[in-house]
Amino acid sequence: MNQQEKRTYLINALLRERGEKDFRQPQSEYEQKQILRSLFNIRMPQLADSEFIKIQDEYLQEETRRKGVTELSSLTPVRENIYLWQGDITTLRCGAIVNAANSQMLGCFYPCHGCIDNAIHTYSGIQLRRVCAEIMDRQGFDEPTGKAKITPAYNLPCEYVIHTVGPIVRGAVTKRDRELLQSCYRSCLETAYENDIESIAFCCISTGEFHFPNETAAEIAVDTVTEFLSETGSDMKVIFNVFKDLDLQIYERLLR
Repeated sequence: MNQQEKRTYLINALLRERGEKDFRQPQSEYEQKQILRSLFNIRMPQLADSEFIKIQDEYLQEETRRKGVTELSSLTPVRENIYLWQGDITTLRCGAIVNAANSQMLGCFYPCHGCIDNAIHTYSGIQLRRVCAEIMDRQGFDEPTGKAKITPAYNLPCEYVIHTVGPIVRGAVTKRDRELLQSCYRSCLETAYENDIESIAFCCISTGEFHFPNETAAEIAVDTVTEFLSETGSDMKVIFNVFKDLDLQIYERLLR
């Protein structure tokens, strides 16, 4: 199968799973991709047969290859063991990437939403939501803010995804907000350290839908990472991944 045939197969399989019939697929590649992503996003964390998983994995890995994978080895540190990179975190090959999760820990269910949680679950594949659901079932309660959980990355170029729930800011930033965001970074670093992960890429936790001010969040991120590396003497490589130009400018100023 080529990519279009795989995409058609996956869409039809997901529609059959939902009991939907007589769906006429659009002709354009863009619309087909939007439909497939939407179906991935709204799918509940249930099992799928081996044929579906095989075709999905092949499809997603090829999509990522076409977007272009960035190797950590191609980046230049701005400080010892600290990197700054602007790009799509789902295309970065490193030890672990950090997902800004919600308290359910099941990914974003809004079709084609622009959050990082949506992107990571989309391009990792349906296995990620399933394993997150298993973790949460065992835990028996929502994920607390400031903690971290680790999962395989499945079809992403990285090895692991470390999920953390950032604080939601309502109004002025409080001392507790700062402490919780610091705990997010610290928990992710400790999780990576305990699992012998040699590199970790942080997104800008809580600065999007959770409204943490970008500048303050970046200051906390840099301070927490710098303190952790100093305390532990770890050679772990830390990548601050930014998407917006605003965040790039803030981190450049803080790190350089």
